[in-house]
Amino acid sequence: MSADIIDRGPDPAAPSAGPTAPAPDTRGSDYAALCREVKRSGLLKRRPGYYSVKVGANLLLLAAGWTAFALIGPSWWQLLTAAFLAVMFTQTGFIGHDAGHQQIAGSKRVNNLLGRVHADLLIGLSYGWWITKHNRHHSHPNHVDRDPDIADGAIAFTEDQARVRSGAYAWLGRHQAWLFFPMLLLEGLALHVAGVQALLDRTGTATSRTTKVAEAGLLTAHLVGYLAALFLVLTPVQAVVFLLVHQGLFGLYMGCSFAPNHKGMALFGKDDKVDFLRRQVLTSRNIRGHRLTDFALGGLNYQIEHHLFPSMPRPSLRHAQELVRTYCARHSIAYHETSLLDSYAQVLRHLHAVGGPLRLRPELEY
Repeated sequence: MSADIIDRGPDPAAPSAGPTAPAPDTRGSDYAALCREVKRSGLLKRRPGYYSVKVGANLLLLAAGWTAFALIGPSWWQLLTAAFLAVMFTQTGFIGHDAGHQQIAGSKRVNNLLGRVHADLLIGLSYGWWITKHNRHHSHPNHVDRDPDIADGAIAFTEDQARVRSGAYAWLGRHQAWLFFPMLLLEGLALHVAGVQALLDRTGTATSRTTKVAEAGLLTAHLVGYLAALFLVLTPVQAVVFLLVHQGLFGLYMGCSFAPNHKGMALFGKDDKVDFLRRQVLTSRNIRGHRLTDFALGGLNYQIEHHLFPSMPRPSLRHAQELVRTYCARHSIAYHETSLLDSYAQVLRHLHAVGGPLRLRPELEY
């Protein structure tokens, strides 16, 4: 699998065959017609100016955070630095996400270089592992047994997953709605571990050996530099507390940014046949807001538009929304949009409902 996020629909950015007049929008699938509208709007064009400023400003703020860390020295005020760096790590992750979707540059090599620097070196997450996982998610969002983001794990996302649980996992599933946000404090650590495990997996074929070696070097540089900075500048106790606060808040922010996107939306079974347009729209949830929301959620608040056009630059998603929403209304396709707080409420209600069968069987707790 290539190291860029795949789009299973027709390529809306493909050049036309010649100077002939454009085909009417009724030609092809519903998605193909929408692609033609979006392409004519110019929303798929690269935004080099935006990303130059975005990447530059993000690197400056990240550097400012580490400079403040060095200047403050061994002090408990460093917990404020930890919180700031947790925000900057997540913002850096958003840039890696955009690079993985080939949104930033016209060159695949440049995008992947940006992705590896931002993910592997700056925040310690495996870009190659994430690409492989995210490819599968984008191809089959909320598709049981095909979307890795709803695979059975600490959280049960379907009642079938809940029913087979026993022991501690049954207790966890029974209370998962209450434990969801506290568990996100461990998400950063889980992402670090999963990426390292993927690099150590000799059976994996999605990433070449050369790329794995390069990623391993970047991840090692991040880990050594990160731990050295903490334990050279802070006392041992302060270093451990800083690490826990920083990584906990990083995981919480990251998890809170991704949780509203699909959790609690339509699920498809193994045998369900749904066209690309409806598969992406019906499983995705948009978050209402303003430009501060766009910044805080890294553009993921336009999840429907992002899933329909993964390579669309982040600042263009806001402008594509009305076009996509109108098109969905014209074709009687439910377009789901809500507030951020209500999205969390919907997620928690879904997780609580999934754990229902376990609450009816308390004997599974032990």
